[in-house]
Amino acid sequence: MTLTASEVHKMKYAQPSTDGVLPVILERWSPRAFTDRDVSQADLKKIFEAARWAPSSFNEQPWRFIVGRRNSETYKKIAATLVPANQAWAQNAPVLVLSVAKTRFSHNDSPNGYGVHDLGAADGFITLQAASMGIATHQMAGFDQAKAREVFEIPEVYAIGSVMALGYQGDPSTLGEHYQGQEQSPRSRKPLSEIVLSGWDQPADLG
Repeated sequence: MTLTASEVHKMKYAQPSTDGVLPVILERWSPRAFTDRDVSQADLKKIFEAARWAPSSFNEQPWRFIVGRRNSETYKKIAATLVPANQAWAQNAPVLVLSVAKTRFSHNDSPNGYGVHDLGAADGFITLQAASMGIATHQMAGFDQAKAREVFEIPEVYAIGSVMALGYQGDPSTLGEHYQGQEQSPRSRKPLSEIVLSGWDQPADLG
């Protein structure tokens, strides 16, 4: 039996190992099913304003976001870089975003080894701001980075990040059988003892 979008969203709500986690973090997840509802320009502006205030080394703000709205040339170019498996579902999202990060500091042109890290922080702000507005996001690694660099003429000083689909969650029935199963599977995460350490392979004592 295929669940509705609202049933899936409720089922995906995370079960934290401790109290007090912000609700927007617990409700954020990465659907593949999207409706054909457009995201307004005003809402997109709010989402990227959140990214603007992410932390970065030396306040470099190395992130750049190439944003394509459905039917635009930018959208078509981003979609064309996706691997076929991602094209199959991502083409239903109303917005596709290609993110990149500058790898040299602007103030002295020295290498910035943290640009991609800072881009990830900005992407995280995007996903949480969007989730707080009822807008879903799904970040993808499955795309041709070289093609993306070519079609957008991205300078070599910028590292390619990810492609993000952004829009409103749809019903799993719009997906192929394989992805329907993933869409309706419960979420899971590694325990804190595996990721929070006091030494290598030594879990930190969090009480």
